[in-house]
Amino acid sequence: MRFQYLAVALSSTVITVGAMPPVTAQITFLPTVQLNTNRSSESDTRVDYRWVHLDGRRLFQIAARRANISERLQLIEGKLHEISQDYLQDRNTKLDIKVNKSNNSSSSPVIYINGSYLMTVTSEDANLRQAPPLEAANLIAQTLGDELKKARKERQPRYLIRQGAIAGATGLGMIVLSWGICNWQRRSKRYPLQSPLSSSAETKPITTQLTQQQHQHFQEVKRRLFQLGHITVWGSGTYWILGLFPYTRPFQLVILSAAQIPLILGGIALGTYVAVRLSYALIDRFTTAFINSSTLLTPETSERLQLRVSTISGVSKSIVTIVWMVVGIVLSLATLSIELAPVLAGAGLVGVALSLASQNLIKDAINGFLIILEDQYALGDVIAVGDVGGLVENLNLRMTQLRDSEGRLITIPNSEIKIVANLSSRWSRADLTIPVAYQTDIDQAMKLIETVAIQMDEDPKWQYAIVETPQVLGIDTFGDRGLIIRVWIKTQPLKQWEVAREYRRRLKVAFDQAGIYIPVPQQSIWVNDFQFQKSPLDGNGTQL
Repeated sequence: MRFQYLAVALSSTVITVGAMPPVTAQITFLPTVQLNTNRSSESDTRVDYRWVHLDGRRLFQIAARRANISERLQLIEGKLHEISQDYLQDRNTKLDIKVNKSNNSSSSPVIYINGSYLMTVTSEDANLRQAPPLEAANLIAQTLGDELKKARKERQPRYLIRQGAIAGATGLGMIVLSWGICNWQRRSKRYPLQSPLSSSAETKPITTQLTQQQHQHFQEVKRRLFQLGHITVWGSGTYWILGLFPYTRPFQLVILSAAQIPLILGGIALGTYVAVRLSYALIDRFTTAFINSSTLLTPETSERLQLRVSTISGVSKSIVTIVWMVVGIVLSLATLSIELAPVLAGAGLVGVALSLASQNLIKDAINGFLIILEDQYALGDVIAVGDVGGLVENLNLRMTQLRDSEGRLITIPNSEIKIVANLSSRWSRADLTIPVAYQTDIDQAMKLIETVAIQMDEDPKWQYAIVETPQVLGIDTFGDRGLIIRVWIKTQPLKQWEVAREYRRRLKVAFDQAGIYIPVPQQSIWVNDFQFQKSPLDGNGTQL
């Protein structure tokens, strides 16, 4: 029934989307999206600008309608390449650039190079330079003359030898810089970053773990930055070398046009990854400083607050990861020139549809937030949920992961946690039941049990673990093993099992010295007397 309702809801949502006006028109703080059917025709008639290149170097700009700009640019560059070959290859050829009026009825000037037609300077070209057509044509002709002479000079052997020396020096510099980066990376691994908090004499286990995680995040960021350094050195060096020679300079344009978007997207991805890792390291450092702050923590609340702060730290890392990923996606969409308003509107509709199909995830997130806010349990606690229990190893808004005594990792969705028993919240208790034989002097046994507990409480080794003076409650029950005496020992969180094991060991030694017997399960058998009054029978069944 639920799935039928979901299908009807989704289908109605789709139909409504098809019939609705633009979504952004319904939201007051978003700009209204105008749906214009003549957008393509308007974009084709809009004037666009392109650069004319020679040997990979920009010469001058031309203007034309967007529909014709690519074709015009290709024609001009093709004619310029054909015309310039004779001039560039033959040293005896002179350069002659003329600007003449066109023979057509229009007054647009025409540029010739060595008697060959190159291009017509249009009104759009003149408007681009904010000058009359003839003046704009003269400016283009002057630029052509300077650049063609420069191109011939770049093909001289002396110039090529000098550029080759510069390329060799650049390559040597790339090798030296790469070696320096490698050496720096090895030295950073040999002498890792030391935190002033980790070098203190009193370091708590949680702060030690957070410091190690902080160092790992910094090391990962440094490793990625070193890789980026290598790529930058070799990539920029190669790009620079290609620009030194007129024969290889066109490859710069090919690389720049083909790899521009991938490079930007890769930079955004790397920047997002580095930002996430740095955020993790800053969160760990702030958490470590907060836990070690003597002004904010007291001996009564320090242990519990450490667990809670570390839990909030883990959840904060998850939130920071989502935020940085959203920022990276938005920047990537902006790089690809994708309009964000329709994307956000579509994402909102998809979010509504997903929320209907993933109600359990929303319940998990709400319940996880309440668990952390109310401090029901935290990382490092030992809890029992239903039939399972163990040490909390991971806690986020969606799930809780426990490690039981057999080493199994148990994953529980937060929405399934209804009743939870926390065995290590603020303090714990060792609940001991001690059997003694019925024949034992009970007052002597209870006095000895109390004495052993007090001696253990006064032992400097166990003073921190035991919070209060142990209590001998008395005889709890008459059992089949003997008299059951109950003892309570209040301990620090997670110390109850360790204290109980040590107390049992000491009590066994004391019982042996005092001659007090610890009974085992036993059973008494009673036999009636009339069975012994009967005479034995012989083998034939007759009475003797």
